[in-house]
Amino acid sequence: MMDIAHIAILLMIVISAFFAIWFDNLLNAVISLCVMSLLISLEFYILQAPDVAIAEAGIGAGLTTAIYIMALKACRSSRWPGKGNDKNERS
Repeated sequence: MMDIAHIAILLMIVISAFFAIWFDNLLNAVISLCVMSLLISLEFYILQAPDVAIAEAGIGAGLTTAIYIMALKACRSSRWPGKGNDKNERS
C-alpha cells in the first residue's frame, strides 16, 4: 500500500514541476512550485524524516513562495518595458 502512495506522490511531484515550467503566468508557476514543495515535504515525512519535512514545508513552501510573490509584485509595479508592452516599439 505504501508503494502506491510513494508512486502517486512522486507522480504528482513530476506533474507539478511540469506545470511550473509550462505556465506562462508567473504567479501560477510560483503556486505550482509551492505545491511541488509541499508534496516533497510529504514524501520526506513518509520516508520517516520529519525534521527535513518540516524544514522543507516551512522554508521551501512558505518562505520561498512568499519571496517569489513579493518579487513578482515588485517587478510588476516597476512596469519594466517588456515584449509587446511598449506602445512606441516599432514592429
